[in-house]
Amino acid sequence: MAGLPVIKHPNLLVGYETADDAGVYKLTDELAIVQTLDFFTPIVNEPYHFGRIAAANSLSDVYAMGGRPLTTMNIVCFPSKDLPKEVLKEILRGGLEKIHEAGALLVGGHSVDDKELKYGLSVTGIIHPDRIITNRGAKVGDRLILTKPIGMGVIATAIKGKMASESAVNSLIEVASTLNKKASEIMLKYGCHACTDITGFGLGGHILEVARASKVEIAIYADKIPLIPEAKEYALTGLIPAGSYAIKHFCEKAVEVDPRIETVLIDLIFDPQTSGGLVISLSSDVADACLKELRYEGISTAEIIGEVLRTHPKGRLKIVYSNS
Repeated sequence: MAGLPVIKHPNLLVGYETADDAGVYKLTDELAIVQTLDFFTPIVNEPYHFGRIAAANSLSDVYAMGGRPLTTMNIVCFPSKDLPKEVLKEILRGGLEKIHEAGALLVGGHSVDDKELKYGLSVTGIIHPDRIITNRGAKVGDRLILTKPIGMGVIATAIKGKMASESAVNSLIEVASTLNKKASEIMLKYGCHACTDITGFGLGGHILEVARASKVEIAIYADKIPLIPEAKEYALTGLIPAGSYAIKHFCEKAVEVDPRIETVLIDLIFDPQTSGGLVISLSSDVADACLKELRYEGISTAEIIGEVLRTHPKGRLKIVYSNS
């Protein structure tokens, strides 16, 4: 979009300038709409589970802003000459299951004939204009909570290479198909300052976006980050997606890494995720209570993984050990 003319409007409360998860447009003093769109190629082999994961991923952007999804539309690219229609029906069935779980409605969509299968949703939600959670509100002293383990890109790479165990595949499906609905509802109760969901830019990339948007320096603790079982094992064998290296290279000038940290952990921190968890930035005096409630409500892998250290004019990320 660089160099292209974009019209600004006072009712556009959140655009694309700070890489937020969704756009927000004010309709009235008490109502705004949240809009997002996402779709991608399969990361698992089962069409039904691919549909569930893709839909959960698309809905997540609304939850990251603190909104409530209302309506959705399917986005489908399907190789009709190569795959039977039953495959598409199973994908849509999985997606519809997650749409209904979110309390939203499917109102239509669009499909094209394409050699490469892709699926996702455009989602419209609602939010109060004064209660929007963006990625630019992190404050010095905040603690950062991550609600899902990472490692999905590595396991998806293992699946493509036919090297993933059944348990690893099942773990990926469980994590990636879980809605961030409950986590979003809980974070709002504790007055969180900033939030983002962890997707294709990896944990490190998305937290750096928060640091840049909020103009702060953030430290994350490599030893506190929850990992999907077997993700580290696969990463050690070299099953690391190319995107991980691209993200690291893109971010490296704004990232400081403790040299004692294992290279494999850095690879996982920048591993591209699909339908990852939320990173919630909130005051230190309520972080433990929020974490306790998240775990009580079944988000068992939630963990405090970092803190906001100080202001920084351009935003910076430090990757350290928790005891350093």
